[in-house]
Amino acid sequence: MKLVHSITELQETLEAVRETKTIVFVPTMGALHEGHLSLVEKAKEVPNSFVVLSIFVNPTQFGKGEDFDKYPRTLESDLVSLEAVQPDLVFAPAVDEVYANGIAAPMKPRAGALGSVFEGASRPGHFEGMLHIVSWFFELIKPKVAVFGAKDAQQLFLIKRMVHRQFVDSIEIIEAETVREEDLLARSSRNRFLSPEARAYAPELFRALLDVQEQITEGVKPSVALSEARTTLTSEPLAKLDYLALVDKRTFATIDDDFTGVAQLLVASVVAGVRLIDNLTFYIQEPA
Repeated sequence: MKLVHSITELQETLEAVRETKTIVFVPTMGALHEGHLSLVEKAKEVPNSFVVLSIFVNPTQFGKGEDFDKYPRTLESDLVSLEAVQPDLVFAPAVDEVYANGIAAPMKPRAGALGSVFEGASRPGHFEGMLHIVSWFFELIKPKVAVFGAKDAQQLFLIKRMVHRQFVDSIEIIEAETVREEDLLARSSRNRFLSPEARAYAPELFRALLDVQEQITEGVKPSVALSEARTTLTSEPLAKLDYLALVDKRTFATIDDDFTGVAQLLVASVVAGVRLIDNLTFYIQEPA
């Protein structure tokens, strides 16, 4: 496992292996946990892989009032954690290395209308910053494969769309399953900020998704199941529900009661000041 900080070091290392190895990219913002390590393990399953993991806290995907300054920077402990899975290369650039022209430069590509709903509504500009940095990494590293976690569903959808539009499907995107605690809470770098009371409540978000899935599978109309779940989630004084929605996974458009096909439940809630998101994918069949 080699650590590099500069673009020059990165490119020199990649050029030495590009002809003989399949470059697989795993982007992270550090503060690594078992979910991140599972992405590396997934990347290493690619035949003849050379796994590049980035650690970079991207300032342009944090909006006003968000926790960019508080976001944990734990490079030393991250490198210790990575010893267990051994990516081939760790790229940990400084902000000045990535944003040589300053962070006020125009973001590209744009997220469009989808960048202003769900997570985009609560975090204006977040997806522009995310797409900009992922595109920057893609153009620099030129991977054949990239691995992303399924927990950030809207992010994953936008990245897949960007790969189709901007990179002409030249990069294979692997969607890795969400890693969960024993009580089903999705692993997240933000979980460390949860108070004991908030941590005890947090798994209820995913349990609510499971309840909605079960009801719809048993024939309850999606609108009814969602309404009941929203009532339950908004009754918790410790948490403030942002959204609970059901979308078509192919388009990320909200769906009605007549929908059949692959659906995705989305939830976001601020639990004692910590924003948590989760999702669940399942198939809605035609009524018998």
